[in-house]
Amino acid sequence: MEVREIELRGHIIDSLILPRVFDTIMDMGGDFEVLSFRIGKRRTDPSYARILVKAESREKLDEILGELHRMGATVPEVEEARLEPAPADRVLPEGFYSTTNHPTYVLLDGEWVEVEDIEMDTAIVVEPHRRRARCKPISEIRKGELVVVGQSGIRVVPPERPREASIFEFMRSSVSSEKPVAAIISKVAEAILEVKAQGGKVLAVAGPAVVHTSAASALAWMIRQGYVDVLYAGNALAVHDIEAQLFHTSLGMDVETGKPSEGGHRNHLYAINEVMRAGGIAGLVRSGRLKGGIMYEVVRRGIPYVLAGSIRDDGPLPEVITDVLEAQREMRRHLRGVKLVLMLCTMLHSIAVGNLLPSCVRTICVDINPATVTKLTDRGTAQAMGIVSDVGVFLPMLVEELRRRSAGSSN
Repeated sequence: MEVREIELRGHIIDSLILPRVFDTIMDMGGDFEVLSFRIGKRRTDPSYARILVKAESREKLDEILGELHRMGATVPEVEEARLEPAPADRVLPEGFYSTTNHPTYVLLDGEWVEVEDIEMDTAIVVEPHRRRARCKPISEIRKGELVVVGQSGIRVVPPERPREASIFEFMRSSVSSEKPVAAIISKVAEAILEVKAQGGKVLAVAGPAVVHTSAASALAWMIRQGYVDVLYAGNALAVHDIEAQLFHTSLGMDVETGKPSEGGHRNHLYAINEVMRAGGIAGLVRSGRLKGGIMYEVVRRGIPYVLAGSIRDDGPLPEVITDVLEAQREMRRHLRGVKLVLMLCTMLHSIAVGNLLPSCVRTICVDINPATVTKLTDRGTAQAMGIVSDVGVFLPMLVEELRRRSAGSSN
């Protein structure tokens, strides 16, 4: 029988970390013994547990410890982080440490150094002479870079559940349409205003359904008023947004009447052609042809946007990044300072962006399909809060709430 002690600190009961640790040990074929347990008596007091983990083999024990480590467990003995050079470009050393999206620290020469640009499923590259550690995806690894291997000298700090009641905790507790949407939207507006007041950025990740459901004007208003600082989308959102502005159709349907427009199925191609003729979206704005909509507002305000391509794209528009690694790099570049993300009816883009986010970033996913939120959280974005709603209803209601609060604050 192989054994190893671990420690847990913090609000491990409120955050349900302690029962998750017990479940994980047993589900993976191990056993445990609680050696010491102290419960915090006041709201601010952390709890502490010292647990002996048991397994039939060293390999099984290491496997269990690896999972527990991702939940914030540490070993009592303090060991320096182990570093090994990358053997080649885009190749990591054996046993490299794969990150979570939680705040992470590595022990270098007796000092805990925070890992920069934290995101899930990356490696940690260390520059000892600069006492610097940062995340790098495997595609960015270069030969000779020092990479953290094993579990030693690494501390993970999972987000803790607040003891005060929170609408965000209620949203995160389950994925259901049977929730008070108006109350939730009020809290979302409050969170946006709070982030903006603190100097943080709001990122919108939007799918073409925003246009198809006639909610584009609401998102455009939020951009124009400064409530959105960064936009991520695909070719489809931009194309259909421009189509709606130039031809008053979306997917061939009249955006005002909802009825099919004669020959309207070709309008998205005509819209692409107009952008091509102008040399890009900014050119179409400068020419005076594009006078409103989501893309008009991001160009006029000069806010950064990333349009990531897919194999299904028509065109695509000149601004669409068709190299997926380049699109990832651009997304990572504009995430600095983002404190709140609105994911609006786009499953693939939501999951992709979720993979890049630290767990401390508030993430709100709005979709008519509950499976979108479920898949997002299943893939590691555990902080995602789901609102099962038609985005065509959600965004106009959010705009009205922001208007109401802004008017109230100015009185």
